Amino acid sequence: MYYAQPLLDRIADDLDVSAGTAGLLVTASQIGFAVGLATLVPLGDLVARHKLIGPVLGLCALFLLGAAASPVFPVLALALLGVGLTATVAQMLVPLAGTLAADHDRGRVVGTVISGLLLGVLLARTVAGLLAAVAGWRMVFVAAAGVVTLLALVLYRTLPRLPALNPDLTYRTLLHSIGPLVREEPVLRRRMIYGALGMISFTIVWTSLSFLIAEDYSKGEAETGLLGLAGFVGALAAQGAGRLADRGWQHRSTGAFLACMLIGWVLLWFGGDSMLALILGLVILDWGIQGQNILSQSLIFALRAEARSRITTAYMTGIFVSGAIASAGSALAWSLGGWDAVSALGVGFALVGVVLWGTEHWALRRTPRKTKAADTMSTASVELGGPDGI
Repeated sequence: MYYAQPLLDRIADDLDVSAGTAGLLVTASQIGFAVGLATLVPLGDLVARHKLIGPVLGLCALFLLGAAASPVFPVLALALLGVGLTATVAQMLVPLAGTLAADHDRGRVVGTVISGLLLGVLLARTVAGLLAAVAGWRMVFVAAAGVVTLLALVLYRTLPRLPALNPDLTYRTLLHSIGPLVREEPVLRRRMIYGALGMISFTIVWTSLSFLIAEDYSKGEAETGLLGLAGFVGALAAQGAGRLADRGWQHRSTGAFLACMLIGWVLLWFGGDSMLALILGLVILDWGIQGQNILSQSLIFALRAEARSRITTAYMTGIFVSGAIASAGSALAWSLGGWDAVSALGVGFALVGVVLWGTEHWALRRTPRKTKAADTMSTASVELGGPDGI
């Protein structure tokens, strides 16, 4: 669903629409993704996943081919709506990875899958731009359809034939159970907040960065794209967060990653005048964002094995909504005060995360431990996220 973003100018020229109208393609894919999160991803708790993932990937390939063949703009918008809808298959794979992994190795496995998804997001724009320059924008979607088809065939052959987790539930009951699930699981609620704060930082910086590069550094799209490599480095570095979760270091590691987000934003603030500070800030910020995201998903998948897909829906919906709000907020901040206002906004949200973690840490230290057995139970509770959602 990220291929279209660097192709909007080419698409606008080819289909004879304005740049503003072409921008609606991104909105269409995002709407489709939101609908898929709410309606398709929970099916992983109802239907055997090997029967679900392959067909959804097949539909995604068909929508991509439809995008490539679109003769007019409305057809392309509908096709990308379908691409966004079926692209949520990626969020079906993450809980499946958590199910297949052993308890002692779940953090590493989930971290590897999430890192792969993030790297795909970061590289999609670069690949689409390069391929479009050589073969045109339609070929980008043709190539994507081919890759998705190949992936569908491979997964159909290799995914284990696990039984359905909740075959007695109805689809309506499944959807209605998501709200109570959030209310009953304090760990999930807390991690949804951390995930939302991370997505807010991610969206603010990458929405505003192109303005900074163009206006303050007098550079263009190529330089902005190269800065994406800084995010690539941060994402790679964060992959080790899963191993920290497996060792039971979730609480302190979460604090460290949230602190990285704050430090990253402070450096980015100075990045208005220093390219070195800008690059270092991007690396550290992305490291913190993705590190806490991996830790959070490792923790929430340890809550209820039979509800991991619905847990994913709740967690990712919070992230998606916060990202949409942050996109508008960052544009407003830039219009009011440029990079300084954007950086202040980012520092503010990062500081909220650090303070929230600090209140949890303080509460843990004040928790009375009356017996050795209670000590043991408390330690285990912290390692799994803690009774207060840590």
